[in-house]
Amino acid sequence: MNTYFVVKYHGQFGFIKPWTAVRDSETFSQQFLTPSIVEGIEKKIFPELLETSGILKIKRHRLNYLGIDIQQERTWSKGGFRAKMEKGQFKTNLAIIKRGVMVEPYLYLAFENRKDAEEAMKQHICLCRNEDILFPSEIIEVSEKELDEIEGCELIFEGDGNAMFKVGYNRFKAAADMFGQLKIFGNPIRESIL
Repeated sequence: MNTYFVVKYHGQFGFIKPWTAVRDSETFSQQFLTPSIVEGIEKKIFPELLETSGILKIKRHRLNYLGIDIQQERTWSKGGFRAKMEKGQFKTNLAIIKRGVMVEPYLYLAFENRKDAEEAMKQHICLCRNEDILFPSEIIEVSEKELDEIEGCELIFEGDGNAMFKVGYNRFKAAADMFGQLKIFGNPIRESIL
């Protein structure tokens, strides 16, 4: 049975934009990490891997949170702000969008060796947006069975092709299609800050 060294990260907010939400006026945070997000996090923690392809050090992950908070943001179309007079009223290209953002997300990253986990403990990470910073808090040594007892969502990148669905395009592999199988362990919505 495998032993993992799991680094627990925590933060105030987290938002993972679904790849299908291009111009949606209301978008809820995706609750799983895609292969390109995990690879991006790994390259941030281990910059020596920038020239390599694929996920090499992060073996598993888990994401849970306290709830979803609706936040509004004012946006405008590409090209900046514009206003014009139409039928005696000013019209602009401004819009309000609503985002459902994860509150108090916990992200667990599993490594095969303590050295990699200790390196990960030295750095903060972001899920997708730079303002959603997650900080490391502890290293937990667990068996594979114990890892499966950590509640949350995890996208499995390999396995039964019939159980996988498309999760976007991989920015590290010339926009190749990405697929995964979503596994939910226990309840991904925590009842309190642990």
